[in-house]
Amino acid sequence: MFGIGMQELLIIVLIILLLFGGRKIPELMKGLGKGVRSFKDGMNGVDEAAPKKDEAKKEEVEKKD
Repeated sequence: MFGIGMQELLIIVLIILLLFGGRKIPELMKGLGKGVRSFKDGMNGVDEAAPKKDEAKKEEVEKKD
């Protein structure tokens, strides 16, 4: 229905460049990528802290023995 043409896309990119500058865009994309990856991991049930908790429990058990 309402597609974004090449001219509209070019205007959007130019506005983003004017607002953020050339140096900030890679940082923004890096942050966006980390956010998307974190969201996907959350949807799949992957927890980064889980392996660390398991290792801590193993160390506690070894200390008791």
